[in-house]
Amino acid sequence: MNAEIARATAADAALGGQFLTFILNGEEYGVDILRVQEIKGWERATEIPNTPDYICGVINLRGTIMPVLELRLRFGMEAIEHNATTVIIVLRIRNDEGRERTMGFVVDAVSDVYNIPAAEFQSTPDFGGQIRTDYVKGLAMIEEKMVILLDIDYLVSNDDAFGDAVTAAVDAVAEV
Repeated sequence: MNAEIARATAADAALGGQFLTFILNGEEYGVDILRVQEIKGWERATEIPNTPDYICGVINLRGTIMPVLELRLRFGMEAIEHNATTVIIVLRIRNDEGRERTMGFVVDAVSDVYNIPAAEFQSTPDFGGQIRTDYVKGLAMIEEKMVILLDIDYLVSNDDAFGDAVTAAVDAVAEV
């Protein structure tokens, strides 16, 4: 029992830290700032055939071909016109084997950077088996607003269809 409590306490402590927050469909989301490589203005990606709608394509980031994903579409939100506030957040993603890759995520706008102590985290409510929330690390109240904190590694690595689509996009570009 003490080992379980120690693991839970260690996991809770790991939740705290700094988070870059961004806007999607009027809601605020956050990712661990240590995973952010850079934030760049919107640029159109080169589309890859036979990939899901939420994969915009690929861009050349200083000589590295990188997949770009539209988080709005990935989360089932309606597409909107990209504008001056639309950005690509370049994140370092780790798969289950610990291999790291760089991917871009299109968001409506960047919001802020917050230091969120572990004590401020709230667990994700259970919506039942029909709604997947396993990629949500937790929720936090910041300045009277709810921020949804994402586990971006889990979002990419643990959805077979998503992972397969990203791999196919990267492989297609590598063959060119």
